[in-house]
Amino acid sequence: MPRLQIDPHYLADQLKALLKIPSPTGYTDTVVRYVTHELERLGLHVELTRRGAIIGVRQGSRRAAARAIVGHVDTLGAQVKRIKENGRLELVPIGTWSARFAEGARVTLFAETGTYHGTILPLKASGHTYNVEVDELPIGWDYVELRIDALARSRAETERLGIEVGDIVAVDPQPDFLDNGFIVSRHLDNKAGVAVMLAAVEALEREKAVTPVDTHWLFSIAEEVGVGAASIIEPNVASMVAVDNGTSAPGQNSSEFGVTIAMADQTGPFDYHLTKKLVKLCREEDIRYQKDVFRYYRSDSASAIEAGHDVRTALITFGVDASHGYERIHMHALRSLAELVTAYVTSPVEIERDRKLHAGLKGFTRQPTVEAEQELDEESDPAE
Repeated sequence: MPRLQIDPHYLADQLKALLKIPSPTGYTDTVVRYVTHELERLGLHVELTRRGAIIGVRQGSRRAAARAIVGHVDTLGAQVKRIKENGRLELVPIGTWSARFAEGARVTLFAETGTYHGTILPLKASGHTYNVEVDELPIGWDYVELRIDALARSRAETERLGIEVGDIVAVDPQPDFLDNGFIVSRHLDNKAGVAVMLAAVEALEREKAVTPVDTHWLFSIAEEVGVGAASIIEPNVASMVAVDNGTSAPGQNSSEFGVTIAMADQTGPFDYHLTKKLVKLCREEDIRYQKDVFRYYRSDSASAIEAGHDVRTALITFGVDASHGYERIHMHALRSLAELVTAYVTSPVEIERDRKLHAGLKGFTRQPTVEAEQELDEESDPAE
């Protein structure tokens, strides 16, 4: 079956809804409920792990050698490290992101007594007071503080609000959906990837598409801190494609248009045969694509492999400008990604040997080498 038509309005609406739900790592219950309800509404059987990672299964013609599509619902954020004598809050980041992008951010703090709004400011924030010293202040989490928009002029006043060390701070996304297709917001990594996955499921259900094997739609809750898909992959899953952001920046080959297929990240190359298949599908289905290699990047796939899961992994991305900052993407990339996902999950399974956890050499894949050109046996080994 060729790529399916994606509903761009559904995709955009899902992204808007997801961006409205704060979900820094460690505070993901609400977004988990939202995604679970939407998957169930679309007709999938959904289960949650103890901590809330989502496993939505869409049945195919068989269970063996199932495929998985994975994205993460958690985002960057911060946490209260200390209540200062002036009533303001020292922060530590949740996930890896620069305090340069924290300065000036509007945020929501979640205390047991309620929520509070505020702004992350440099320690020297008043130009009328500090003049050029504002620009001379170093960049780092030691040089910013959170100003709560409440009567919090001292440590005692802040404590009376019920604010405590360890409280979670979510950075407000401030999204802007432009008529020309560009989307500017924080947390497009990976709210946009989740929206892509939901749009692909919606297209599959709308078209009543048949897949050769079960498809597991996985949503992890701690990718930004390196945990990712470590504990949500079932044994019958043979291959897994992660949907996440690419890095559109000087020196990179990612783009805000089309699909960016990652060939490797900091943990090493992705599966040769699975990646090759995704490239082939882009060519056959006339989906714009480019390849890239990421040096300072890891995804759900890395955590799965490091956890000991013997699955083929690949990473397909939407190009993000200013990743882990105030990000920008384009709807063209999101639609292209969703189209590729539908083409992949409906495509034939070519490595039948992957149905077994362990097997002999028969049916094992080949890669182009001098040795492979020599007929070692009469069997033809296809590659996925």
